[in-house]
Amino acid sequence: QQHAGVVHSSNLCTEITLNTSADEIAVCNLGSVNLVKHMKDGKLDIEKLQKTIKTAIRMLDNVIDINYYSVPQAKNSNLRHRPIGLGLMGFQDALYLQNIPYASEEAVTFADRCMEHISYCAITASSELAEERGTYESYPGSLWSQGVLPIDSIQFVQASRGKYLDQNTDQTLDWDTLRERVKKVGMRNSNVMAIAPTATISNICGVTQSTEPTYQNLFVKSNLSGEFTVVNPYMVHDLKKRGLWDKVMIHDLKYYNGSLAHIERAPKDLKELYATAFEVEPRWLVDAASRRGKWLDQAHSLNLYMAEPSGKKLDTLYRMAWIRGLKTTYYLRTMGATNTEKATIADGKLNAVSVTNAPSPDEPECEACQ
Repeated sequence: QQHAGVVHSSNLCTEITLNTSADEIAVCNLGSVNLVKHMKDGKLDIEKLQKTIKTAIRMLDNVIDINYYSVPQAKNSNLRHRPIGLGLMGFQDALYLQNIPYASEEAVTFADRCMEHISYCAITASSELAEERGTYESYPGSLWSQGVLPIDSIQFVQASRGKYLDQNTDQTLDWDTLRERVKKVGMRNSNVMAIAPTATISNICGVTQSTEPTYQNLFVKSNLSGEFTVVNPYMVHDLKKRGLWDKVMIHDLKYYNGSLAHIERAPKDLKELYATAFEVEPRWLVDAASRRGKWLDQAHSLNLYMAEPSGKKLDTLYRMAWIRGLKTTYYLRTMGATNTEKATIADGKLNAVSVTNAPSPDEPECEACQ
């Protein structure tokens, strides 16, 4: 609407916000950075991150040229605008490696800082490609050509909403220099970032999905080879260090679906660090997403978790998401009633009924977002 056309809707997973029309069908060209592989001594390895992102942006740009297009409208859109979407996975693992609970200001700050670096590196890499290969066809007149970066676009939302926007705009990198570079040499890609759900590739890599909190610390995974019990390795490591990993702990974890929250002998700091998705207040997910969102030129596939939803709670949560400047959210996941009863009664073994209606973390998702 500001330039090449109208964003009528997002994709299924809500991280793609591209123009579609009778002549153009938007295409997802996605990739994700594994944060775990970019942690060194409990900190983000910025130098390695820069190298990875530079390679990833080049790779995604190459995909546009060598891809198979089933319909001409998709090819027309992709070659004209050359949009790509680089995101991340393993955010929760990166917090574990720093001993940072998801429900904390430290986690929100880390979400901000790591996304700022990803954004800076991705925009820089696309600008370097523009210098080498030329800008995308529809670049003239775009926000990029006017020196407007994602962080700058918040002012447009502020102007249209007035007081109904409360989004942090802190920054730590030299954005002025990058802004001038983009104005001078242009961009190879109309869009460069989007945070996909990574439901499949994160499992292949052995890390947590996208920016999600851990769904369960202990669960059973089934495939053609049989059933396998999967336990959070970070939690096991920390429990072993404290001499707490024994048969009783394993039994308690099975009973409480992998949650430490109701196990009395589990230390408070480990309960906070290994809080599962339904134990983390959803406002922390919204705050972290808001911090990431200011660096994104597309959007964020964000699941929200609420054990016992109500109209009032949902109204408060989604109003908060809007005020924090979130462009999209994804699934709202709720807990089955039987599971809620079991989880909220600390020693209620009479309530240990089987859970048949708990949500699955494997809801249908777009194959391109994996």
